[in-house]
Amino acid sequence: MNGIMNGGTPEKGGASRTALVVGANGVIGRNLVDHLATLPDWNVIGVSRRGGESSEKVRYVSADLLDPAAAGDALGGLNEVTHIFYAAYQDRPSWAELVEPNLAMLVNTVDAIEPIAPRLRHVSLMQGYKVYGAHLGPFKTPAKESDAYHMPPEFNVDQQLFLERRAKTGGWTWSALRPSVVCGFALGNPMNLAMVIAVYASISKELGLPLRFPGKSGAYDSLLEMTDAGLLARATVWAATSERCANQAFNIANGDLFRWNELWPKIADYFGLDTAPPLRLPLSEVMRDKEPLWNRMVAKHGLEPHAYRDVSSWAFGDFVFGWDYDFFADGTKARRLGFHEFVDTERMFFDIFDDFRRRGVIPA
Repeated sequence: MNGIMNGGTPEKGGASRTALVVGANGVIGRNLVDHLATLPDWNVIGVSRRGGESSEKVRYVSADLLDPAAAGDALGGLNEVTHIFYAAYQDRPSWAELVEPNLAMLVNTVDAIEPIAPRLRHVSLMQGYKVYGAHLGPFKTPAKESDAYHMPPEFNVDQQLFLERRAKTGGWTWSALRPSVVCGFALGNPMNLAMVIAVYASISKELGLPLRFPGKSGAYDSLLEMTDAGLLARATVWAATSERCANQAFNIANGDLFRWNELWPKIADYFGLDTAPPLRLPLSEVMRDKEPLWNRMVAKHGLEPHAYRDVSSWAFGDFVFGWDYDFFADGTKARRLGFHEFVDTERMFFDIFDDFRRRGVIPA
């Protein structure tokens, strides 16, 4: 990867870079776009099904990546792309059903860009702890990038294996980022834990209820970590522009560990709520009928008129709050190679909640 310097500095000769951020409207992609837009040597193209509002530094492309022909038509003119940042995701009912669409979208993206982008240098893949089987049950902690894969199906692994094979003939390098639960601002995202907590707390307050931890009893005491979306964006660009990071995977998390039994009362206090003993409450069920209440809250508190579905990630909340086992990975590899940033998780949640309030997503 000649000419790529550490820390996001320009290539030799001052040539600019062009990032293609796939999945630009999600928590991860949106924060990555925002970060890249602050860097002087980057142009940014955001790709999603919904498109977006373009600006001086960022333009958006709407593309159906599941359709090879449509992907080729939408992306076929982007010959200036130097870096692909892939953070798209398609949900499906089962782990096995996730493989085909999520692998296809990555393959179709690379197939569309690689032949027409002579300056393509790097493809960055967003993964997660599913690589370690964290979604299946108790797994070895701290998980390390060198840990063996588990029995398939697992789309994260299939995506990485595709990049490993393709890079050998494509003349570019790859990296894989493995965050924990990613927290940041995005609407209409199926995996947004901070939004789950903020809306759940706001509705609890509206109903005059204490803030109960709704997960499994064992989950209240487990050891976990989170990944701030801004931190992840900076780590992603670092890995994509550092020669030492080429063709490797990296665990990226805030750098601290916590238990809900310590953090949950502090979250309740932030929202001016009392707590009550944990009670298993499947959010996807108990919050199903809350849309009329939410609409009344929007009118009463003068909130932005976001649809209830766009501020709801209840199934993901049930998933995370069901982890009655430790959930963390070893982040020393990234630190050894030069990424030393960290985020205080407690402060992260409060900052995100403050942001939701400023944006009029939840009541002040």
